[in-house]
Amino acid sequence: MILLQRLRHANVLQLYGYCYQDSNDIPDTLTTITELGSPLEMIQLLQTSWEDRFRICLSLVRLLHYLAHSPLGSVTLLDFRPRQFVIVDGELKVTDLDDASIEESSCTSNSDCFMEFPARNFTLPCSVEGRCQSMNEKRNLYNAYRFFFTYLLPHSAPSSLKPLLDKIVNATGELHWGIDETAAQLERVLNLYKSGEYLQNTTRMPKAEYRRVPEAFIPDENYKCWPSYHHKGCLLSVFDVNEAIEICDSYSQCKAFVLTNQTTWTGRQLVFFKMASTHIMPDPDKITYVKVTD
Repeated sequence: MILLQRLRHANVLQLYGYCYQDSNDIPDTLTTITELGSPLEMIQLLQTSWEDRFRICLSLVRLLHYLAHSPLGSVTLLDFRPRQFVIVDGELKVTDLDDASIEESSCTSNSDCFMEFPARNFTLPCSVEGRCQSMNEKRNLYNAYRFFFTYLLPHSAPSSLKPLLDKIVNATGELHWGIDETAAQLERVLNLYKSGEYLQNTTRMPKAEYRRVPEAFIPDENYKCWPSYHHKGCLLSVFDVNEAIEICDSYSQCKAFVLTNQTTWTGRQLVFFKMASTHIMPDPDKITYVKVTD
């Protein structure tokens, strides 16, 4: 409870209050009241869009950056597993700080700074002050790699971002980077994605022509794609109309798409992709593009 009070950050579960009360004949039981989050289900996360999975990783890195530079010093999460986290409005938040520690291990030589994991071991340098350098930070970072990055970051990412994402995954898996560089690189990915710069090196010559139909919507004619924001149709996010055209060109069954007025957390527009345009209905909030030539 004290750690939740002291560690105030967007990716730490918010503490609303606490009280002492007797409970089941146990005197002075402490009850804390926190914001409500959904349990982190890795299987479900793997089925979501890359954009949402990237948000989870970005949330985690922002949290670890804060913990490395917190008012209490460098904080490590000794019990670092997905069940220690929840999702609140799409953001990852740590909920259990029972096993958090601010003690950097003491040492007399580098051999004292040994970190053991199931698949890898690392030896960190021992500082002249007799402390293992950045051990708390590096322990958090490697756990982020093995529990989150390796599963969530590269898969189904935009092709032009994959080299940078692979570099991030490899650098954290080998602990070549600290949290500052890792956070900077993930923020760079976010900027490339939000600004549309990641599309500049891709070929964007449309294969087909499309007819623009303003204030129109196709209610049916859905087909499924993965990953999709809609379980019964193909609903994806795009940076602009050109990217929507490129996506529609890449699906043989796509004959039209509908721009909605909904956006994702990065500000990208949600688009329904359709396999026909037989029934077009009026809708003032949507714009439909119909493929006229293949």
